[in-house]
Amino acid sequence: MTDAAASGAAGPRASAAPPGAPTPPASPWATAAGPYAPRPRPLAQRLLTPLGALAGVAAAFAYVGTVDPNEPGHYPVCPLLRFTGVYCPGCGGLRSAHAFVHGDLGAALGANALAVVGYGVFAAVMVIWLVRAVRGLPMRLAVPPAWWWGIGTVLALFTLVRNLPFGSALAP
Repeated sequence: MTDAAASGAAGPRASAAPPGAPTPPASPWATAAGPYAPRPRPLAQRLLTPLGALAGVAAAFAYVGTVDPNEPGHYPVCPLLRFTGVYCPGCGGLRSAHAFVHGDLGAALGANALAVVGYGVFAAVMVIWLVRAVRGLPMRLAVPPAWWWGIGTVLALFTLVRNLPFGSALAP
């Protein structure tokens, strides 16, 4: 057995620095995850994306709140309703948003109840996103396929029921 094999060294690269040799200075980016771990971003930079999304949605709601969709000519007509006479799941959504902005929850639910539920879901997701951004955690919204099938089923049933005579309360 050779001296290298006896000491456990696999070759010249596996040798350690001699005792007493100076150690290189620690990198400011060196962490427990290693020297190449990403640095945490500043709070303002982490909040930029969720606050930008929130500002865009707030601007859209402000526009719909000022330009009344109940008056003809301001917004295009739903093509499905125009050509088939069938209410889609989004029909009445602008009227619902307009009523919601003005604080008339009853009219908002009457115009499109599913849209009002969507406003609540959006608000919950925004709160989660903002809290995670403040804490420095990434926002990962992984929706399992079963949930997508459930959402599609709810949309299909909502569309079907609002177009039947007994579901006229859900029609805009």
